[in-house]
This record gives sequence, C-alpha cells and structure tokens, in this order.
Amino acid sequence: MTKKNLHRQNIVACIWDFDKTLIPGYMQAPIFEAFGIDEEQFWKEVNALPDIYAKRGTRVSYDTIYLNHLISFVKNGCLKGLTNQRLRELGKELRFYDGLPDLFTRLQAVTESRPEYKKHNIKLEHYIISTGLAEMIKGSMIAPHVDGIYGCEFIEAPLPPNYSNQDEFPLQMEFEISQIGTIVDNTIKTRYIFEINKGSNKNPTIDVNASMDRVDRRIPMDRMIYTADGPSDVPVFSVVKSNGGKTYAVFNPESEAEFAQNDALLHAGRIHAYGPADYTEKSTTSKWLRMHVRSICDGIVAECEASLSENVSRAPRHLHDEDELDETSAGKVKSQKDLF
Repeated sequence: MTKKNLHRQNIVACIWDFDKTLIPGYMQAPIFEAFGIDEEQFWKEVNALPDIYAKRGTRVSYDTIYLNHLISFVKNGCLKGLTNQRLRELGKELRFYDGLPDLFTRLQAVTESRPEYKKHNIKLEHYIISTGLAEMIKGSMIAPHVDGIYGCEFIEAPLPPNYSNQDEFPLQMEFEISQIGTIVDNTIKTRYIFEINKGSNKNPTIDVNASMDRVDRRIPMDRMIYTADGPSDVPVFSVVKSNGGKTYAVFNPESEAEFAQNDALLHAGRIHAYGPADYTEKSTTSKWLRMHVRSICDGIVAECEASLSENVSRAPRHLHDEDELDETSAGKVKSQKDLF
C-alpha cells in the first residue's frame, strides 16, 4: 500500500522578526510613554541586570530579563494596572516601516500571479517570531495580515496554592500582569520555526520534537524566507539557511552601524542578502523578497509536476491502423537486425 503524505506542501512561509525589522525601534516604547517612564533609563537598568545578578550567583537570560523588570515596575506601582488588554491597545500605536503592511498582501498575491501557481493551489503564510510582547503585536495593524504570532506572554491573576482543592476563588477586582507565561528568546525562536515546519502550529497532536520525514512536513524549510535585523537572529538564520531556506537581513537606512552588522553577517555566511528596511513596492528589499517567493513557487510547481508524472501511468488507448503498421515495421526492422 502506497504511503499517503500528511500535507500537500504547497505553502510558502515568510517569517519575520519584529523589533527593528518591521518597526524602527522597540515595541515597548508606547508603554513607557503612556505611563511616564524614562525609556532610556529602563533599558539601561535592564542591560545592567545580568551582571548584577551574576555577582549574586544567579544566571539570567539577556534576551528576556526585561520581562522581569517590567513586572517589577508593575509590582512597585510604576506600571500599576498594566494588563494584557492594555498591552493590546498600546499595540495600536506602533508605527511600521514604509510599505507595511501592504507588502504582506503583495507577497501573497505572487502566489496567484501565474496559472501554474493557481493550478497547484499555492499559498503564502506570514509568521512573526519575536522576543517582544505577543499582545502588542496582536493589537498592531500588522496582525490581520499574519497567520501566526509568537512572542512573550504574561499571566494575570495567577492561581493560588492548592487551587485544585478550592471550589471557589475570591473575586479579584484588579487584574494586571504578574507572572511570565511564555518566554521567547533568540534561541527558542528556532522551536517555532520547527513548529511551522512540521505543522504543529496547525495540528497540536504533532509533537514538535517528533521525528518526521521531509515529505510529511507541512512547510519544508526550503520553502521559508526568514527576515530579521541583525546578529541576535543568528540561531534562526543558521537553522533556516542550512536547511535550504532563504535568509535576509534588514537595516535602518539611517544607521551606518546596522549596515555594517548586516554586511558582516553576509560575509560570515549567515544570510543570503541584506537591504534597507524599506518595504515599498519598488525597493530593493521588496524586489528581493518577491523574486524569491516566485522562485519557491516555481520549485513547488516543478516538484508537483514531477510527482504527478511518476505516480500517474499512461492511460490505455485503442490501437489504430497506423499503430499496427508502426508495430509491423518495427518488427521487420528487428527481424532484419537479428539476421546480422
């Protein structure tokens, strides 16, 4: 019995970092502005925390210690009343680089631009994987154009000790973020690449750590394009590029330092190309992304057509007089050759 593949594998995935990739700065800026907090001072303290805690014998994550500091601000009243809903509302204030979110729609339109793409029902999905706050991304204007968002998340009103033995809980009037629910750092990002790759994000019964042949993966990595802004994304760049996917880095056009970082990534073999974070239709970045989406679509068509040829035999047909004549002639030629 012939094995049936789990997925048609007719999907292209564009996967995006967020801060300094889709927006010029850090998404937390609207939080600080709304609550009157000195943003520069906050990040200065965050950057100092790993060394301070190390001297106390505690190792912390450089990527996500800011989450703990945010909660400290909540607990000490500086961010009193900060909720997930408020984070989502503040996400509406995020301003994106030029050309967004229109680029997301334009890239999806590429998959409908040729008859052969439509024939094989090729689609494009967008995903965001960020060390930032998922709720803010969900509240931003990019959210309706995205098929999945992965980011850090907070818990409000955590359950008390022995909650399983209690029938009722006291009514908590003030909800605010108080615990970390999900952490995404620059290494954990690779887990979500594999979730998208294997289809765990669409089918929770598929364990992301389960062994799976390429033919059974929902979106093979050679059908992914990962776009991010710099060295912190090296783990994902490496995973995607080494498995046949495309990697692209962007920089703020006004920053010489970011340009230099991307050039170093290119020479180190981490990325395929880089360009300005300008997503308008005629920009170099948009052209590069469209070109490679189209290239992946062409590859899907070629693979589908080859599979069709291998698995569909030629249908039987009636013989005509000319067929019989051809066979007779062929037989004569064969007989003549047999004489020598």
